[in-house]
Amino acid sequence: MIVLAQFCCTSLWFASNGVMGDLVLNFQLNQSAIGHLTSAVQFGFIFGTLVYAILTIADRFSPSKVFFISALLAALFNLGTTWENNTLISLVSMRFLTGFFLAGIYPVGMKIAADYFEKGLGKSLGFLVGALVLGTAFPHLLKSVGSTFPWKAVIYATSIFSLIGGLMMMFFVPNGPFRKVGQGLNRLAFFDVFKNAQFRSLAFGYFGHMWELYAFWAFVPVILKIYSSTQVDVQINIPLWSFLIIGIGGLACVLAGYLSQRFGTKRTAFISLLLSGTCCLISPLLLTTNSAFFFLVFLLFWGMVVIADSPLFSTLVAQNAPSEIKGTALTIVNCLGFSITIVSILLINSLIPLIDTQYLFLVLAVGPILGLLALKQKRD
Repeated sequence: MIVLAQFCCTSLWFASNGVMGDLVLNFQLNQSAIGHLTSAVQFGFIFGTLVYAILTIADRFSPSKVFFISALLAALFNLGTTWENNTLISLVSMRFLTGFFLAGIYPVGMKIAADYFEKGLGKSLGFLVGALVLGTAFPHLLKSVGSTFPWKAVIYATSIFSLIGGLMMMFFVPNGPFRKVGQGLNRLAFFDVFKNAQFRSLAFGYFGHMWELYAFWAFVPVILKIYSSTQVDVQINIPLWSFLIIGIGGLACVLAGYLSQRFGTKRTAFISLLLSGTCCLISPLLLTTNSAFFFLVFLLFWGMVVIADSPLFSTLVAQNAPSEIKGTALTIVNCLGFSITIVSILLINSLIPLIDTQYLFLVLAVGPILGLLALKQKRD
């Protein structure tokens, strides 16, 4: 139920990206809108996680109820993008507010899972983050299979899914057996969690991962479109392949969860981050290959390793945080991690007209490199 609810609700995340071409055409936006609208969701999520963390909402109140209320409000603001008189400012505002309430869905969903699975948390969060990945990719699939439908159908569908997910969590997932209720408002929780050196090391590893992840996801359709336009004989179904490249990461999260039980959570996360960083470095060679087969296989592989470490980092963060503020700790790390995604998304967006596309993702290698160094310093 937790996994299905997470999938339904996180379909809101890239809802605008799934219909970006239609938004640009319908509301007469320029091409830079992809960066603004994607960043607006991230900004909203960051601000939301900051508010949720400072008020320790996920630890003071029933997380299932917090999840439901957040899913309902996020769905309503997502619907706002279908308003006929929207401008770029109003669209950005709607996406910001959608992102704000996603702060009560993604980290709170992880908190609920942590309340149920004290042991085997890595495997459990593998399924949970896998659901997030599929939810993120889902609008691209809707756009692909529903190419003859109005673009608003994608928005309607994702909002309905969010409402269903919220209802599932509220009525079928009571408070977990390992939940510990926070003792009132703790304004220092935001700083207290970083006093632990091991926690800091793991958090910095996660931050390096986040520098790469959402920038890659946001610009997968752009890379596919550019490649398709430069290869005369190649016809690529961009929405479908965007879904496959992002969505295959869901399978990778589940696989990583099982591998972590055999090889250790931290070691598996380290290897995944190393592989995704390598993809960044070799991207200039494979993004310009004349073989569409190798190009797509490379992106599929990258789509797997770029996200496989995410549930593992969340597991490590949860295991190294005080139990009474576990939900707040996860929310804080999410807040800072998504703040970093803003910088990388806007950086890539600004570099598109300035440099060759083949070199675009080289700057993303900075994140994995710094993350690996942070993990190496405190490696068990």
